[in-house]
Amino acid sequence: MLDSSSDTVDAFIQALPKTETHLHIEGALPYDSLLRPLDPVAYVANPVFRRKGHRYPSFPDFEKTLLEHALPWFTSAERYHEAARVIFADHVRQNVRYVETSFHLAVTEFTGIPGPEIIAAIKSAAPPGLEVRVFTGMLRNAYEGPLKATIDSLITWDQLDGIDLHGFEQVPTEPWTARIWDLARRAGKVTKCHAGEFDGPHRVREAIEELGVLRVQHGVRSAEDPAVVALAAERGVTFDVCPLSNVALQVVSDLASHPIRGLMEAGVRCTVSTDDPLSFGNTLCGEYLALSQEAGFTRKELAAVAKNGWAVASVPEATRRRYIAEIDRLAA
Repeated sequence: MLDSSSDTVDAFIQALPKTETHLHIEGALPYDSLLRPLDPVAYVANPVFRRKGHRYPSFPDFEKTLLEHALPWFTSAERYHEAARVIFADHVRQNVRYVETSFHLAVTEFTGIPGPEIIAAIKSAAPPGLEVRVFTGMLRNAYEGPLKATIDSLITWDQLDGIDLHGFEQVPTEPWTARIWDLARRAGKVTKCHAGEFDGPHRVREAIEELGVLRVQHGVRSAEDPAVVALAAERGVTFDVCPLSNVALQVVSDLASHPIRGLMEAGVRCTVSTDDPLSFGNTLCGEYLALSQEAGFTRKELAAVAKNGWAVASVPEATRRRYIAEIDRLAA
């Protein structure tokens, strides 16, 4: 039987066949290997915002920092491919075997890169043994503007696996969204929504009841309303949680007080992902290790998190069963 030493916990986490289900491709740009060589003067070694103790004062401050560092790189489909190649290679090193990543739809407007080219560039970077699904994310007010025709065409993008609503959560969700989300599901796309991060549990309820999603990105503030937690559990909704992001963005004060354990105990399926590693300097194995060291997660709980990822992964049923069985063997 494995003991509780840090080396053994590291080995257990490494051995788990993991999924990453909440990852923004622009926010995952490898800082040291790709961005720094682009301009070593502008992009210094070990910047403050990537250090473990850094806390962003607000979401707009986080967003500004992220965009200032990501956008200079993502100027072509080739750059998306190269970033994805390095990102996915790191996933393989961490024994991640399935990834859902999203690109920011507005990039198609201000760079002129067609969305299907971005999707193809990302998917073509997937190494053997890593399943990759690509989503596009849009802001809550994206429809009444130059992206309207693009949003209307999303259901015709064959390689697009799903859509997501992201950005500053306190912006109201507009009436067009429910219609587009319904059309996407009818076209076989998976629909997600960021909710319950910078606004309260009512936004999680809105995402479930009005947008019809079964995948909520974050969702952690639903813990403030037991009725919303019960709704998520009853509907089989999955929260794709990013614990270290929640700490850095001051959604929670620390991992010891993070609601993920309580949500899981209440019957809500929770996965764990990194969100924006460019901004937080985190890794997926690091997320699991932080849950172990700072939130007291047991091997059984870490295994449950890993199994939750496979429960919602868009893979053949035989693949799902195989990885879940592998996790059960490791946890036994």
